[in-house]
Amino acid sequence: MKIPIESMNLLMLNVGMAHHDGNWNWKDVCSPFTRIYYVTEGEALLHQTDKTVKLRPQCLYIIPAYTRHSYECSGLFSHYYLHVYEGVKNEMNILDFYDFPTEVAACDGDGHIFERMCQQHPDALLPESDPLSYDNAAKFTDYVQRYRDMALWEKMELRGAILTLFSHFLREATPRIWTHDERMQKVLLHIHRNIGQNINIEELASTACITEPYLIRLFKREFGTSPIQYINKKKVERAQLLLYTTNMPVKEVAYALGFADHSYFIRLFRKLSGFTPLEYRKKMK
Repeated sequence: MKIPIESMNLLMLNVGMAHHDGNWNWKDVCSPFTRIYYVTEGEALLHQTDKTVKLRPQCLYIIPAYTRHSYECSGLFSHYYLHVYEGVKNEMNILDFYDFPTEVAACDGDGHIFERMCQQHPDALLPESDPLSYDNAAKFTDYVQRYRDMALWEKMELRGAILTLFSHFLREATPRIWTHDERMQKVLLHIHRNIGQNINIEELASTACITEPYLIRLFKREFGTSPIQYINKKKVERAQLLLYTTNMPVKEVAYALGFADHSYFIRLFRKLSGFTPLEYRKKMK
């Protein structure tokens, strides 16, 4: 599936260099942003649900948002880190469409990219390495606001640097939602581009140039779920991000995602997440 590069909404939260001596040991970390590491010295272990990866010098590593993981380090270990958030607006989220390799070899110049970002944005350094010190709604909002306050040229330079690093992983990535059917590819793109609107089956069928009953059957055959269930899941995921990163009232979050009835939105949110929107916001703060 082809995703237009201009539709990738990439936002830097933090960047810096960290030096450790057996003190990078954090368990059950799970954040709403993506981490990229560039190891310069030493080794450490990255534990994920299904695998353990050794972090080695001259390699890049990516940990997608909402991936539960742990770190283990028993000696000297130095690395650059970059935290990237994607998807507040109604652009495509590339992580919805690809599984990235956890490790790729660094390219010539990647170290200079990180060094330049650190020099240009010393205020983006993490306060400390413990995720509890920065992985919370208050800090997250502060980091988002800092990015929004940057000059346009700074945002453009950051975007270029981040895209360059992402490209190394994308080169070896595999499609997450795999379909050879161009009609279904168009439907998925339409859903993600219009997730803030009230999307109905009629317009999806029109996008694919097929009948509504056939659309439903084909979508379920390709993706194992109905179009409406898929749309609702993506809307709730976007709502979680808005509740975490903004102070928007629940009613406004519902309207921003195309729900005319915010009571229905609350019921749907609870059904899919296990919490009401207010309970979720309180839990994350």
